[in-house]
Amino acid sequence: MRVINGQRLKGSMTSVDSTAKTSKEAEDTHRLIDASSAARALNLMGDRWILMISSQAFVGTTRFEDFQSRIGIARSLLTDRLRRLETAGVLVRSQYCERPPRYEYLLTDMGRDLFGPSMMIIRWEKRWYYDPKVRAHNIKHSCGHDFIPECRCNHCRQELIARETVGEPGPGYGKEPAPKARAQRRSIVEGHNGTSAMIERSVEVLGDRWISHVIAAAFYGHRRFSDFQQYLGVATNILSERLNRLVSLGILEQQLYQESPARYEYRLTEKGLDLFPLVLELVRWGARWMSGPEGPPEHIRHKTCGHIITPVLTCSHCGEELTRESLQGL
Repeated sequence: MRVINGQRLKGSMTSVDSTAKTSKEAEDTHRLIDASSAARALNLMGDRWILMISSQAFVGTTRFEDFQSRIGIARSLLTDRLRRLETAGVLVRSQYCERPPRYEYLLTDMGRDLFGPSMMIIRWEKRWYYDPKVRAHNIKHSCGHDFIPECRCNHCRQELIARETVGEPGPGYGKEPAPKARAQRRSIVEGHNGTSAMIERSVEVLGDRWISHVIAAAFYGHRRFSDFQQYLGVATNILSERLNRLVSLGILEQQLYQESPARYEYRLTEKGLDLFPLVLELVRWGARWMSGPEGPPEHIRHKTCGHIITPVLTCSHCGEELTRESLQGL
């Protein structure tokens, strides 16, 4: 067992202990929390409209009017989200017409590297919400077969599951400010307009920043309300609503651990645990693009072979590595 800054790290990635603080500290959403590559990635990508814009960019959409018509987003929202993605470095604006001035939005290297998380979204959708009418569910690998993307260890090539991994501090380990509440605290996701080529029903789970943060925290072993609150620095009303929503979506389930008064833990269901490859890809992407000069704040180690993980995505049919160029129909 390792003790780092008073926190005990042991077992798998789903068994990180937390120590609850006072309610006053827990309510302070501007306090310092543990730095996390996944959290940094989710602060940007945990938004319904950003997910939809990114998915459209992956299938070749570049112009404002095309984004708007294919997603069904208000012009003001689209302008705001495109600006966020441009500021973050995911998209770059390029002028294609001088009179009148017109611009297109192109994926940068950072944006193209979202291929991994996008594949893991498709993986989860195909396993839990397969729909032959969804374009992304029908992409083929260069081997010519339908497939489900797999996430494997880069060293031993075994498929990765949560209980066979352990999180540990990286060179950039430390504290950073908790995410600030946005003016619109929740990305409302009540239905599907069928316009997103890469994501459909998964936007219910991933299209809300706090819901995504709670899922990631569950993979770090947080189970009780106070643990989630301390780890995320989130207000009680926001946390309560998101936990209830994740239970209703079948991602978390409640388990009674104290009868009087009744207290519950929130544990990942099979459906929730199957999001683990996506969390791994978010950790990888956040570590690569959002770490400071000191390096990433965390590493994920594969207990089976003992090596730090850099996920490798492969075809479930032929076992060859997946790249954007190796896919047909994307």
